[in-house]
Amino acid sequence: MTAVKTAGASSIKPNHDWKAIKWSRVKKHVLRLQMRIAKAERDGKRGKVKALQRLLTSAFYAKCLAIKRVTSSQGGKTPGIDGIILRTPTQKMQAVTDLKRKGYSPSPLRRIYIPKKSGNKMRPLSIPTIKDRAMQALWYAALLPIAEERADPNAYGFRPKRSVHDAIMQCFISLSKRNSAMCILEGDIKSCFDNLDHKWLENNIPMDKVILRKFLKAGFVEKGEYYPTERGAAQGGVISPTIAVMALSGIERKLVDAKAKHWNKEKINMISYADDFVITAASETIIRERVMPTITAALKEVGLELSVEKTKITQIEKGFDFLGFNVRKYKSGKLLIKPAKDNITKFLKEIRTCIKKGIALPTDKLIHLLNQKITGWTNHYRSVVSSKVFAKIDSEIFVALERWGLKRHPRKGKWWIMRKYYTKVGNDNWQFYCIVKDKYGKTKPLYLKNAANTHILRHKKIKGEANPFNPCYKEYFLQRERERVLRKNIEATRSAGLRIIQPYDGSSGMR
Repeated sequence: MTAVKTAGASSIKPNHDWKAIKWSRVKKHVLRLQMRIAKAERDGKRGKVKALQRLLTSAFYAKCLAIKRVTSSQGGKTPGIDGIILRTPTQKMQAVTDLKRKGYSPSPLRRIYIPKKSGNKMRPLSIPTIKDRAMQALWYAALLPIAEERADPNAYGFRPKRSVHDAIMQCFISLSKRNSAMCILEGDIKSCFDNLDHKWLENNIPMDKVILRKFLKAGFVEKGEYYPTERGAAQGGVISPTIAVMALSGIERKLVDAKAKHWNKEKINMISYADDFVITAASETIIRERVMPTITAALKEVGLELSVEKTKITQIEKGFDFLGFNVRKYKSGKLLIKPAKDNITKFLKEIRTCIKKGIALPTDKLIHLLNQKITGWTNHYRSVVSSKVFAKIDSEIFVALERWGLKRHPRKGKWWIMRKYYTKVGNDNWQFYCIVKDKYGKTKPLYLKNAANTHILRHKKIKGEANPFNPCYKEYFLQRERERVLRKNIEATRSAGLRIIQPYDGSSGMR
């Protein structure tokens, strides 16, 4: 691995100061061009789309935003094969100046491996250089409006304004009714990013073909040896997820007839998130005779195929796991969505490991670390049926902390440890805590967060046809943002222990 270097000083003095850039103006300018690209795509004006893409990718503001995107992200401090990262404003400004199409030649990618969720296999990750990432981010901005116009209504992965929770809520909408589909196809695409057909991409991705070919054919270096890339889009590239979204777009429309949407006898619905998807149907026969051949043919067209190990047909009474959630309709006819058992086990293992390794940590640092993990996990699962799971999490953490206390103080009795680390708060007689000093030197208690105190808050799903680059939905997205801020304020008030009186807005959530 090469040593990390910083970009050299500029020989050309930039005309602008990086710190003086008004980013609100930059984002408005780029968004305006993106909305024009989306409109041209809706109107079928391919020539105008090309012209506007050239205009955006040569715009100074768009280049600034591309550099900001790659340097301010979590991977901004991870170098490529050249070992260069951008630290100072002068280096970033010079990078904007160097971001040109003419003479551009990408460097090979640095290949590393990270463990998959299963833990048994490793996933290849290819890291471009900062300059190549910035060039990809620039063309990502030009390609995204077209991807949004072409994407399927119920595709939620790698798309702006959409999340895992939208996909899960769509599962609830599609399966919760009494006469909903009873059969589910759980699908997974085999090595989706690694097997995309380059020829299909070059013929169907609407962007500069020379630049696209350079992105795809850059190759990678592993253990000092260069390997060319003949298939796939690099996992780790900025533009790769959007390319994958475009390659998979249109499958839902082939399965679900838009004209027969309100009278769908086959009860076919497709909900996808990147390369994971579920398809509902009225019977197993429909899945085998109609759904499977359509999916197989559509994937083969772009060089992909279904994973035999992970693709299966399930009855809704048995339930299925999707994106870390378990979806199941019980005998009573009620559909419940809960955290998946594997994810609960994995989280508890992580918490126990954290407590075990924190045997010598000061108590306040351990509480801060645990609070961060508990808050993140409970906020992710607070939109589904999680109350009993949260209570179980608290119980398991209590047992783990009890063992931690006994190991930390081997010569003390159990009740001494309980009196030292636990206190009564409200109806809770066993609240883990410690005393800390604030910045003014005053002492105050620091409490461990109880998962069961997390309020269940139903997620409001985004409209399937909503597009952030269509002015028709401008007010819709502003309203969603206002609701998000309101929910955040309500939660902050609840955390402060104040009573909330919220008017009923008429919306319904999962039961």
